[in-house]
Amino acid sequence: MVNTLYTFRYPYELPRALSSGGYFTCSIGKDHFGWNTTTNEGVPHGYHRTDLYDGLPKELDDYDQWFAEANPGVNPMATGLEYNDYRGRAYVLDEYYHPTAYVGRAAIEFLKTYDQTRPFFLKVSFHRPHSPYDPPKVYMDQYDPTHMPDPYTGGNWDSRYAVNYNTTPDPGIWCGNISLDTLRVSRQAYYGNVGFIDSWVGEILTVLQEQGLADDTFVLFTADHGDMLGDHYHFRKTYPYFGSSHIPMMFKWPMSRRPHPPTGGDISEPRGSVREEVVELRDLFPTFLDIAGVPVAHTLNGSSLLNLLRASQPGHKLQNSISQQKQEGETWREYLDLEHSTCYNITNHWNALTDGHTKYVFRAYFDDEQLFDLDSDPHEMTNLAGEPEWRSTLEQWRGRMVEQFEREGRGPQWVADRKLVRRTKGQLYSPNYPGSTRNPPPIPDTD
Repeated sequence: MVNTLYTFRYPYELPRALSSGGYFTCSIGKDHFGWNTTTNEGVPHGYHRTDLYDGLPKELDDYDQWFAEANPGVNPMATGLEYNDYRGRAYVLDEYYHPTAYVGRAAIEFLKTYDQTRPFFLKVSFHRPHSPYDPPKVYMDQYDPTHMPDPYTGGNWDSRYAVNYNTTPDPGIWCGNISLDTLRVSRQAYYGNVGFIDSWVGEILTVLQEQGLADDTFVLFTADHGDMLGDHYHFRKTYPYFGSSHIPMMFKWPMSRRPHPPTGGDISEPRGSVREEVVELRDLFPTFLDIAGVPVAHTLNGSSLLNLLRASQPGHKLQNSISQQKQEGETWREYLDLEHSTCYNITNHWNALTDGHTKYVFRAYFDDEQLFDLDSDPHEMTNLAGEPEWRSTLEQWRGRMVEQFEREGRGPQWVADRKLVRRTKGQLYSPNYPGSTRNPPPIPDTD
C-alpha cells in the first residue's frame, strides 16, 4: 500500500522535464515522495532511479532494508534518539551504517559506474543534519560543547515560547526553555552532523574529478530548511525566522561556461563571488532546465540562477517570474514570499516577505505582525511592528502581502477589504499542489 496522495503527479515535474531533454535522472537519499509497498520501491515522480533513505519510522525504504539485511535484529535507532528529537548524542553503531555514509557511498557508486552516453541529473539528498543529531563520535568530538554559540533568546516577542517543563520534556517538543548545557550538546551534535556531511561532499567532488566529469558538471549545494536549535525557544523547522528559513545556496559551474575563447560560454560571474540578491528553492527548477537547455513548458514561480551569473554580460536582461514581480525586467526580484501551513501546533502557520534587509511576518493564528530590521538585527531579537518610526515601513510590507493575495485570488479567507484576515486553521494553498481544488483531477503516477 502507499498513501494515495503520493501517487499523484504534479502538473509539471523536474525529473520528467529533464528526461524529455535527454537526461538520465537519479535521486539518492531523502525524497519524501512516499514508498510503494506493492512494488517495494519509492514513488518516483519521474526519476529513472531512486535509492532512498527518508528517515520516516513507518517507511521501510532502501536504507532500512539494507540495514536489516546487514544487521539482523539490530535497531537502526540504537543511539536512542527520535526523528524529531531536540537532544544530541554520538552514533553508537559503526560509522559505516550511518544513513549519511549510506547516501554518500551510493552517490559515489553512481558516479563510478555511470556508463550511459546521455547526461545525468543526480540529486544527492542527505537526511542529516535534520534530527536526530547523531554524528559518529569522531565528528562530534571535533567540537567542544562549551564553545558552542548560545541560542538567541530574550527578544521582545519570544517569551511566550519559553515553556518551562516540570519534568523531562518529550523529545519531540517544538518549543520550550531547555537548559543551556543540553542545548550546547545538541548544537555540538548538529555541527558534527554537518561536518560528517561535509566530508562526504568532499569525497563526491573528488570522485567527480577522478571520473573526468568535473569540467562538464554543474554542482549546486543547498538545503530544504535550517534548524532553530533553541533560538527564540524554538526547535527544528517550519518557522519564518533566521535559523529555520536561512539556508546555504552555493553554485559551482564548469569552466566550459566561461565566456572567454574558445569555449564562448555565457557565465561571466567571477568564481568565489557572493551575490546579495534573495534566492530560494523555487529557483532550482528553472535553473536546472536552463542548465540543461530544456525549454520551460509550464509557468514556474521561480527564476534561473544562471541569470545572476550572466548578469555582467553586456546587454543581458534578467528574466523573472516570481508572482510579486513584473513578468520581465532588467532587475532580479525585489523581495520574495515565504509561508507555511500548520505544523507542530495550531498556532504555527504564517506568511512572510523579505528582501534580505527587512522581514515582515503575518502570524495568521494570532492575527499579529512582526517586522525585523535584518541589517541591524539579523537574529530577529526586536519586533519593530509596534514602533511609531517604523509605521510606514510596516504599512508598505503589509500592503505588498495584501496585493499578492489579491493578485493570486486567494479569496476572503486570506484578505478582505484590503486587510489580512485572521486564520485559526491552517490552509494548504498552491495552484500546483496535486490535491488542490484549484486544479483538475490529479494524474496518477503509474511509472
